[in-house]
Amino acid sequence: MKRLPTLDCARAPATTTTNIRAHAPLLRALADEARLEILARLAAADGPVCVCDLTPGLGLAQPTVSHHLKVLRDAGVVRSERRGTWIHYALEGSVLGALGALIADLAPARISSEASAPRKKAS
Repeated sequence: MKRLPTLDCARAPATTTTNIRAHAPLLRALADEARLEILARLAAADGPVCVCDLTPGLGLAQPTVSHHLKVLRDAGVVRSERRGTWIHYALEGSVLGALGALIADLAPARISSEASAPRKKAS
């Protein structure tokens, strides 16, 4: 059997595994279509939203919506506030910063600098 020549691969600088692992619960929470729809609704709202206002139009039962909100809350994506018998939810502002930090950790410096550089217009 013919042996293929080995190539010297340029390895990307190692990122801190601990930092990447810290983002796994966030990514797992966001990896669901219903949760993303809930997030979109919360982002568009003027303030905290009751679960009873999120349920219509999702095609999910109220207990299922509550479960998705619990997953999002446990991951730090939303915050909750009890008002009487109802719980109101709002998007946690720091989640966008956490996602930005994850992307920065994963993207090599070269790609990050290319993305921020102004683009030349095609002639």
